[in-house]
Amino acid sequence: TSEARIAPQSPFRHATRLSCRSAEKATTGRTRVIILGATDERAPSGFAPIAIGLGLTLIHLISIPVTNTSVNPARSTGPALFAGGWALSQLWLFWVAPLAGGACAGLAYRVLSGERSKTAGIEGPADKSALPKTRG
Repeated sequence: TSEARIAPQSPFRHATRLSCRSAEKATTGRTRVIILGATDERAPSGFAPIAIGLGLTLIHLISIPVTNTSVNPARSTGPALFAGGWALSQLWLFWVAPLAGGACAGLAYRVLSGERSKTAGIEGPADKSALPKTRG
């Protein structure tokens, strides 16, 4: 048998939980990468709202037909509380997938951008000679 279906109001009624989870995780991850990149101190100042707005527009245009798009767990909670039933039974997906996507995107951005994390011990491809010396 196939995996349980989700998003009954979506044009893609045949979407499985796996495809919806993947779509939410990927779109949330891309949203976080856009936000991190646009607000990075190395990015040109003043362009963050444009980059974030256009990125969110594109992400919503792509994923609304699949899951009706969350990208933000709080955005899914209110409507689910009012709709009840099927919406509440699927709410977990719109919390778990965006949180996982955001965490993966944060780690990936840190590694790919060359930032160094003192708390997680994660290093990117940055030139280590430019980093401040630590006492050891």
